[in-house]
Amino acid sequence: MYVQNVHHSREHMHSNDYATAVMVSVTVSSLGATQLHFLEPGVKVNGDYYRNAVLLNMLLLDIRSVFGDYYVFQQDGAQAHRARDTVTMLQRETPEFIPPQMWPHNSPVLNPVDYSICGMLQQTVYRSWIHDVS
Repeated sequence: MYVQNVHHSREHMHSNDYATAVMVSVTVSSLGATQLHFLEPGVKVNGDYYRNAVLLNMLLLDIRSVFGDYYVFQQDGAQAHRARDTVTMLQRETPEFIPPQMWPHNSPVLNPVDYSICGMLQQTVYRSWIHDVS
């Protein structure tokens, strides 16, 4: 999920006026949610980073603490999510994993972070002007 600080006045753009992206990772289900994890600013999320930094050191630990061993893991079609090594690791590390071939396309019901939570977060964040995200 990306949240961007978008400069409202486009009349006089300077190099420091471009949007700053903040990448956040979270797991959500009808049973609860994990904490928000803010990724390193400017990090390139490839399969290796996603598996080792995000899944193994953040999300899977939180998922297990919230849901125990009773959950089904499904994600969206981001390239790092579809990486062969990521899919193999999730098949091994999760009690039930829905493979990429069965992931729904653009489903607001099955991807609440992309379709609901991100919008609510942006509304909250943009209530006031953000000068610095660090």
